[in-house]
Amino acid sequence: MDEQAASLDWPVVDPFCIRVTVAGADTDDFEHTNNVCYLRWLERCAWAHTCALGLDMDAYRRIGAGCVARRHELDYIAPSFAGDELAVATWIEENDGRVTMWRGYRIIRIGDGRTIMNARTQWACVDMATGRPRRQPEAFVAAYAPATPA
Repeated sequence: MDEQAASLDWPVVDPFCIRVTVAGADTDDFEHTNNVCYLRWLERCAWAHTCALGLDMDAYRRIGAGCVARRHELDYIAPSFAGDELAVATWIEENDGRVTMWRGYRIIRIGDGRTIMNARTQWACVDMATGRPRRQPEAFVAAYAPATPA
């Protein structure tokens, strides 16, 4: 994470962070960012974090297990607009070591440090061949360890 993003108000120590600039096409008739864009950015950030942890799609196939979204909770705090540069951060909040884990997110507008969104996704471990829920392999339990609160 760059120095500017590191100085923002994150709820955990050293979250994984990407930057996004809101494009004109990301806005709706209210001239603020469309809700669907936020979910797309959260997914992009989560996948980049997963890959950084060494669990890309090749690893999922090799292990025979992957993670799929089961539930999203999105809390919209403030709007963002075309041209805004956003820091999108993620971390593991909880991992039961069995089937599910919760990933936390926060989106902050870099220009003024304003929190735009807080969110959570519950992920479930599934068998890659059947799509059915399965116990997390040890590689998942180790990689998806909960973050340290700030």
